Amino acid sequence: MTRRRVAVTGLGVIASCGTGVDAFWDGLCGPAPEGERRIKDFDPTPYFANPKEIRRSDRSTQFALATAQMALEQAGDLTAEAARKGVIVATGIGGIATLEAQIQVLLEKGERRVSPFLVPMMMANAATAAVSMRHGFCGPAENVCTACAAGTHAIANAARLIAGGRCDVVLAGGTEAAFTPTAVAGFTNMTAISSSGISRPFDAERDGFMMGEGAGMLVLEDWETAQERGATILAEILGGASTADAHHITAPSPGGVGAISCMQLALEEAGLTADQIGHVNAHGTSTPLNDMAEAAAMAQVFGDGNPLVTSTKGITGHALGAAGAIEAVAVVLAMQKALIPPTAGYATPDPDMAAINLVTGAPVSWEPAPAMSNSFGFGGHNGSLVIGPA
Repeated sequence: MTRRRVAVTGLGVIASCGTGVDAFWDGLCGPAPEGERRIKDFDPTPYFANPKEIRRSDRSTQFALATAQMALEQAGDLTAEAARKGVIVATGIGGIATLEAQIQVLLEKGERRVSPFLVPMMMANAATAAVSMRHGFCGPAENVCTACAAGTHAIANAARLIAGGRCDVVLAGGTEAAFTPTAVAGFTNMTAISSSGISRPFDAERDGFMMGEGAGMLVLEDWETAQERGATILAEILGGASTADAHHITAPSPGGVGAISCMQLALEEAGLTADQIGHVNAHGTSTPLNDMAEAAAMAQVFGDGNPLVTSTKGITGHALGAAGAIEAVAVVLAMQKALIPPTAGYATPDPDMAAINLVTGAPVSWEPAPAMSNSFGFGGHNGSLVIGPA
């Protein structure tokens, strides 16, 4: 079977550093923020018909609907039939804010006061369902829930629906809004969150991530269809892969063995060799074990190829299941701008990770080339995505 090419024709993004691609890009290239990576200025009103709809949507679904609208507006008039339009939206936790609030209602006021909208608001597939219903996409509407690898998996899976001929258009991405007291306490007590309150990926003094929230969404489209309708093609999804460490519920496999196989398989699907990759947007959470394993894996895969590496989590924080989607948007923008944003928060080199070519200090100019975006999640889930310039 002939594999169809997959074009990216629209982007939508909400992150702590900016809402919309322009503000987001400016934030990625700006100074490292201090403190929590919450989104403080998001107004859902423009994306909903009335206040009732807003109240009946968890914050994670609100983010997904907003970024889907942004991406579709940029993509322009899609010509595909409804049955050949799909949606895949990832999340790590889903509507946890709704769940936590309704548990409090149950404890304080009793079971009869629990909202009948609890289940449709908290379920992990709520955002996917909302986006497909809002825009009348009647093809596959699916949810990926593979922890912090979910956003990358969603985009890779969506691209295969187009490459294999099932769909002509797929809205793909991830969303997360997990800033609740219980979730934050859980991550803090397992020592995943930085005790110093600083996100510093690949730094010798890294001590955990800063949690983020937000969403990223891409319109993926059959290349020929996009060309025929005169769309502006922003990038191309060349391939992706998914593997499992099968090692530990939170710690990566020693030496990044699972990550190595994932990156190699992604290159294989893309039909590329390691030396053709010019840039890697690393998972780079700022946790000691994960950064070390990923650095070892990149050194093994790329050797002397030495692509430019950055972790945008120094700015955005770690948006869990949305991280891979937000970072895929960052990769496409890096191609559009011919700039790679720096790894914010980095100050002290780690001699054990000297093999990677980390971008620090200021954005670096580059000649856009195929790039890789990595995501590795609790449970040993690995995801790698290969994106090419248009």
